[in-house]
Amino acid sequence: NKTLEAMLKVVEVKDNEIVLMYENGIFKSVLTAGRYLFWKGLIDYKFVTADLSKIEISEQIDNALFSNYELAKHIRIFEVAAYEKAVLLVDDIFVKTLKGGTYKFWRNNSTVKIVKADLRQLQLEIAGQELLTKDKAAIRINFYTQYKITDIEKALLENKDYEKQLYIAMQLALRAYIGTYTLDELLERKDNIAKAVFEDVREAANTLGIAVLNCGIRDVILTGEMKEIMNQVLVAQKKAQANSITRREETASTRSLLNTAKLMEDNEMLFKLKEMEYVEKIADKIGEISVSGNGGIVRQLKEIFSVDK
Repeated sequence: NKTLEAMLKVVEVKDNEIVLMYENGIFKSVLTAGRYLFWKGLIDYKFVTADLSKIEISEQIDNALFSNYELAKHIRIFEVAAYEKAVLLVDDIFVKTLKGGTYKFWRNNSTVKIVKADLRQLQLEIAGQELLTKDKAAIRINFYTQYKITDIEKALLENKDYEKQLYIAMQLALRAYIGTYTLDELLERKDNIAKAVFEDVREAANTLGIAVLNCGIRDVILTGEMKEIMNQVLVAQKKAQANSITRREETASTRSLLNTAKLMEDNEMLFKLKEMEYVEKIADKIGEISVSGNGGIVRQLKEIFSVDK
């Protein structure tokens, strides 16, 4: 009936499509596969057809509608933080690199994945590595490295577990260099070892899409037996230093006494003053002194405490 056909709006929705229906400019519903009839004239209808066979959403759709349940169930949403980058994989095939933002894709039979990487400066800890030095001392080392991802495609697509690979590269380099130093050399040249490891690992890190920024030895920890031995060595060194200081002080004191004796030998007045000084010190430690009244007190005190010269 041509009259009826003129009064109706017919909407055909294919299997790989959805249609967004608007009534008087307001979103009403999502039409899935099928045929739909609408009366013309009473309501101003608008229909937006979306092709679900593709991944990208190219249709002009207001962002507010993506939270509507009827539309949301046909959409996949991924978030990439501002400090991240991601690679987009469709059916396990790399498509493009994504910067920070919110990404929406049609939900269909294709597999859509994004793999993200943090682009901030990161730190990798190599903790408690048990190593042997050149002189067979057993130690544990805590080592750190700071790095950044510079090539996300290399890091995520060309390498598996880039962080584990960096860890192993640092670990092997550390073991190689520690074995060439004695314990004393290691404690003295920690910075040199860190620089050597840095140079050794930098090129390997580039193949992982990573730039190594800095690295260093945080701690050198002695095992129980080695710790006891080092403590004994330290105590012995400190005792030797103390004995050396004591001997120097005794030598200086003896030299001073010898010089004083020579001066008193040449100067009788100086000898008498020194004699009176010792008499005074001895008298301070005596509670009571008895002297007779038939002579000078000073002369009697001198006779009590003085020695024959």
